[in-house]
Amino acid sequence: MTSPDPTAPGDLLPDVWFTRDLPVLRAIARLVDEPKHGGAPYLLGSVVPGSGLPKAEVIAAAKALASAGYIEPLTNHAGDIVRITAISAEARRLAGLWPTPQGEWERLLEQLAVRAERAPTDVERQRWRALAEAAAAVGEHDGALLMSSLIGGYVPRAR
Repeated sequence: MTSPDPTAPGDLLPDVWFTRDLPVLRAIARLVDEPKHGGAPYLLGSVVPGSGLPKAEVIAAAKALASAGYIEPLTNHAGDIVRITAISAEARRLAGLWPTPQGEWERLLEQLAVRAERAPTDVERQRWRALAEAAAAVGEHDGALLMSSLIGGYVPRAR
């Protein structure tokens, strides 16, 4: 019996984003943000223990993250990643350091519900509920677009 052809159309490689790359990105983001490492943590000395993953997996993840533009690596003469000198804005969002439009929309909906529940008078409670219901009716997609505008500092003007 022959083994399956890994190059056959339709065969996908195993997902490594959630099991390898994202945990390494989160470890790097934490370390880059800490003043202890001067904003440029060593891959083997800090990121490997900070991620909890084996050295070979961290090295593979760092290469993938660098090629995708999520991290800026400092390499030695052999091309091996030695330190991480910076991370992109998208990496900060993926790691949770910066807000995402979807996350902020969810937070807004939660806050509206809490305010409606804790309003001191029936009139205020009704107003907060109406606002919460209207926001929910807008929907997740349009809500995230609104939050994207607010996070980015740009709010489109009405025509």
